[in-house]
Amino acid sequence: MNRVEIYSTPWCPFCIAAKRLLERKGITYEETDVSGNAELRQDMMRRANGRHTVPQIFIGDTHVGGCDELHALDHAGKLDPMLVA
Repeated sequence: MNRVEIYSTPWCPFCIAAKRLLERKGITYEETDVSGNAELRQDMMRRANGRHTVPQIFIGDTHVGGCDELHALDHAGKLDPMLVA
């Protein structure tokens, strides 16, 4: 199973939706709360090619993007293969 990382904030509805999708699939993930921590947010932005919104999701070494991209991968049948690759 590939490692799943999510940069998030506690009040973000898109973060909550992305985590719910992974939880429904039984996928564990590592969450990094970037609220109020400029250093962690900078790390997220560096890894996400400048994207500053949350969530930013990584599966293995692949930057997936945000909640919409995660759901699009799932609807296209491409998420499960990424998770187990």
